[in-house]
Amino acid sequence: MKTKNKLLTLLILSSGAISTTSFINKLIQLKATKNNLLETQPSCYFKWRLGDIHYTKTGSGKPILLIHDLNASSSIYEWSRLIPLLAKNYTIYAVDLLGCGSSEKVNTTYTNYLYVQLITDFIKSEIGHRTNVIATSEAASIPIMACSNNPDIFDQIMLINPLSLSDYCQIPGKSAKLYKKIVDLPALGTLLYHIAVSKKFIYEELEKYGFYDSYYVNCSLVDAYYEAAHLGLSPKSVYISQKCNYTKCNIVNALKKINNSIYLIGGQKIQNVCDRLEEYKIYNPAIEISFIPKTKNLPQLEKPDYLSELISTYFS
Repeated sequence: MKTKNKLLTLLILSSGAISTTSFINKLIQLKATKNNLLETQPSCYFKWRLGDIHYTKTGSGKPILLIHDLNASSSIYEWSRLIPLLAKNYTIYAVDLLGCGSSEKVNTTYTNYLYVQLITDFIKSEIGHRTNVIATSEAASIPIMACSNNPDIFDQIMLINPLSLSDYCQIPGKSAKLYKKIVDLPALGTLLYHIAVSKKFIYEELEKYGFYDSYYVNCSLVDAYYEAAHLGLSPKSVYISQKCNYTKCNIVNALKKINNSIYLIGGQKIQNVCDRLEEYKIYNPAIEISFIPKTKNLPQLEKPDYLSELISTYFS
């Protein structure tokens, strides 16, 4: 009888802990998303087979598709200072990738192949003809792989601070698969996710890697990234897929195959960025490289005017 009572007590305590954790998770999400900082007017939605994809369309002229970085706190907001400059001469499509920003956040494992299919379908359905594409950081692999498969729907490609080629080759290991199982847990996993995308963590990441001048890391920026990380039904799914390397893909063969013009833009203050970008030219000597002074990973937010001029020069 005593053993049964102990088991019953343990069960009650466990149920209470789970309920409390779930309540805390809900409060965190409500607080993070209450200000609707990512609302855009007008907003458009592409009805894709795995979920609704949020995007904006601005300006007139030749189309440019903007693809933000591939992490849980990224969104169209990443392009907010660049879009008004480019919209004077181009039709700008900025898309929230599935699992990011205001797009649907389904509970699934996100892969590079999934995003390649998404961008391919988006260009065919919403843009309707060849387009220039600009992508940043880890998301830079998406247009490379998509263009390798469907070169006729792409014009020129610009990659801003892409990862090193070796980083794109990483695959999920045993520890990563275990971590994914833990974060996939409904209550505990969600709490761990909320800790990983806390305001403090986002601020430190932006200050250390995003900007050369910390002046640009202000409350409104951090709040927008924080909101993006908490919108939707399963925001943690893209986080765990990216952290465990399910979104990575070896792009070397695709680089060799592509005949479209490719331009690489680097933040001059990123350590070893020159060597990282020069490695791409080994596999595609036609690639052109430029650097933006006094910037790190987010020149589109730190020096949008400089970047806009580079884009106009390359895409003219």
